[in-house]
Amino acid sequence: MRGKQAMTKIRHLNPATLAKPPGYTYVVETTGPGRTVYLAGQLGLDLDNNLVGAPGDFRAQCTQAFQNLAFALASVGATFDDVVKINNYLTDISHIGIFREVRDTFLNTKAPPASTTIAIPALARPGALFEIEAVAVLASEA
Repeated sequence: MRGKQAMTKIRHLNPATLAKPPGYTYVVETTGPGRTVYLAGQLGLDLDNNLVGAPGDFRAQCTQAFQNLAFALASVGATFDDVVKINNYLTDISHIGIFREVRDTFLNTKAPPASTTIAIPALARPGALFEIEAVAVLASEA
C-alpha cells in the first residue's frame, strides 16, 4: 500500500476444541509489519527499589508490578492493549484470586493476551511475592 503504513494485525483465538479460558486467550496471532517488544519481569517495587506495602501484602506488590509494567510499556508508546503474552510468577498460588482481580483492572478483558501463571518457591528478590513479564506488538515506527 503506497502512501499508507501497513498495520500489524492481532487476532485472538480460543479454539472450540479447548475449554473457555478464564481471563486470558489461548492463541494470539500477529501478522504484518510491526515491532515486537519484550518486557523484563516487573516486581512490586517503588522508585527507591523497595517492595511496596507491608511484608506479605500480595495485592500491593501485584498492583505495583502491573503499574511498573504499564510504565515500561509507555516508554515505547505502548499500552496493555498492545500486550499479546504475559507470564506471571506467584510464590503462593493461593493468591491466584487476588492476582486475577488486579490483572483484570489493567488488561483488556474483551481481548486478553495469552497467559501463563505458575507458582514458584521464591523470586530473586527476597520478600517479593509476584513478578510479571510481557510481550507486546505495535505498529512499525514511521
